[in-house]
Amino acid sequence: MSAKCVMVLGTTSGAGKSWLTTALCRYYARQGLKVAPFKAQNMSNNARVVAAWPSADPDAAPGALDAEIGSAQYFQALAARAEPDVRMNPLLLKPERDTHSQVVLLGRVSTALSELPWRERSSHVWPAITQSLDALRAENDVVVIEGAGSPAEINLASSDIVNMRVALHAQAACLLVTDIDRGGAFAHLYGTWALLPQGERVRIKGFVLNKFRGDAALLAPGPQMLQDLTGIPTVATLPMWWQHGLPEEDGLFDERSLAQGAVRTTVAVVAYPRISNLDEFQPLKNIPGLRLQWVRSPSELAGLAATDWIILPGSKNTSGDLAWLRSQGLDQAVATHAARGGAVLGICGGLQMLGEALIDPHGIDGNAPGLGLLPLVTVFETEKTVRRAASRFQTALPASSSPWQALDGVAVTGYEIHHGQTQAHTAMLAQGHQAHAVLDAGLGWQNAQGNVMGIYLHGLFEDAAALQALFGHQLAGPVPTLESVFEGLADFVGAHFSPGVLDGLLA
Repeated sequence: MSAKCVMVLGTTSGAGKSWLTTALCRYYARQGLKVAPFKAQNMSNNARVVAAWPSADPDAAPGALDAEIGSAQYFQALAARAEPDVRMNPLLLKPERDTHSQVVLLGRVSTALSELPWRERSSHVWPAITQSLDALRAENDVVVIEGAGSPAEINLASSDIVNMRVALHAQAACLLVTDIDRGGAFAHLYGTWALLPQGERVRIKGFVLNKFRGDAALLAPGPQMLQDLTGIPTVATLPMWWQHGLPEEDGLFDERSLAQGAVRTTVAVVAYPRISNLDEFQPLKNIPGLRLQWVRSPSELAGLAATDWIILPGSKNTSGDLAWLRSQGLDQAVATHAARGGAVLGICGGLQMLGEALIDPHGIDGNAPGLGLLPLVTVFETEKTVRRAASRFQTALPASSSPWQALDGVAVTGYEIHHGQTQAHTAMLAQGHQAHAVLDAGLGWQNAQGNVMGIYLHGLFEDAAALQALFGHQLAGPVPTLESVFEGLADFVGAHFSPGVLDGLLA
C-alpha cells in the first residue's frame, strides 16, 4: 500500500471535519499527487449517485452508476480530482426515524444490516471498510480520511469503525479540529486527547482551532499551555468563514436568510425533520437578488408574494415528513400559495407529497393521503431506484401561466434516489384533471395552471443550463463553480496552517 493517510478528526459533530477534509483533498491534489477521500461510515440523508465498485456486485457493468455515497465524500472526490466511487464511503446510514436508519453498504441498501442493532453491525461491516480503504491506498499517493462525531465517544469505543480504529489501521497522521466559536475549545481538545488510550494519542499530530473571530494573538498562552500538557502543537487557527461556497454536510448551511443585493425573489424550502439532499440548493445562494430561506412554520410563508417559490425538497421518510407538515399547518399554507398562482416545486419526496396518495404495500415508507396539488399516485417498491438521469423539459404551456416556462426545451442532467414510483391518477384523469408531463421517462409533471411542478430529478439547480434559463437575467457574471470553491478552500488552508505542517503530515 503506497498511500500516506491524513485523517481529520473533530472534538464534536459540526467542528469542521468535512470542509477541512475537502480542502486538504484539493491542497494535496494541486501538488500533483493522486488523492482520494475516505469516510468509513457517514450518517446523512444527503447522498449522490456514483460508480459501483465491481467487487460489490460482480454482475454490474464496468462503471455502472447505480450506487450511492454521502454527498460530502462526493464533493471531496471532486476536490481531489478523482472519480467518485463507492469505496470512498463504504457505509452510509440514512436516518428514517429517530431510532432507525436505512443501512447502505457499498452503495446498496442492506435490509439485513438495517434490522441489526447498532453495536452488532461493526463486525459485519468492518471487512468491507478495510477492503475499501486498502484498495484506495493501493491506487493513490494520499488518502484523506474524515472521522465522524468525536473519537472520544467512550461509550462507542468497543464498536468503533470510523475513528481511531480506522486511524490505527491506516497508520494515519491525524489532525484534531474544534469549533472555537462554540466556546470551550481548549477543554474540548484536551478532554478528547485525555480520553484516548496512549496507543491512539500518538496518532494525533496537531490541533486545529476553527471558526475563530478576532485577534489570534489573544489566544496566548492557551496553545502553548495545551502543548505543554499534551505534547501536541496547535498547527492552525482558521478564521470564521461563512461564505466558502461548499454545502454543509449536516444542518441547513446556516440559519440566516441571505441575499446579494435587493431581494427580488424568495425561495422558501420547507425544512421537515427528514429532509434529504439539501446540498443541491447551495447554488441558489449565489444568485443576486434571490433569498434562500428555510421554513418550518406557516408564519414564515405568510409574507410570500405570488412570484416567490415554495420548494418541498427530498425526504428520507415521505409519509412521516408529510404528517409533520400537516401538524405544523404548512399543508394549508402551501395550498393557499398555490391557489393564488404562487410557484410550488416538489423534488423527489416533495413530488410524492404533492400527489393524491402514498401507497406502501411493502412497509417501506408508510401510507398517507397527499396534498392533492397534482393528480398523481405514488407506490413504494422494495427495489430502490439509484441512477443518474438526463432529460429535457417540455412545459408546452403559455409563458404567462408557468414560472417554469423558461425551462421549456432545456436539456438537464441530475440523479435519482427513491423507492417510490409515481404515475398519473387514472381515475382523476378520466374526470378531467390534468397532469402535464414536463420531463421524459416519468421524471416530472405539472398542473394545468403550470404553477405547481413535481420532479424526481435531483440537481436541477446544479445544472448550468437550468440556472441560466431560470435566473440568467439576474446574473451579472458566471455563477461560481465548484472548481473555484475547491481552489479557494485549498488557498485558505495553505495560508492559515503553520508552514510545512501539511506537507510534514506525509513524511
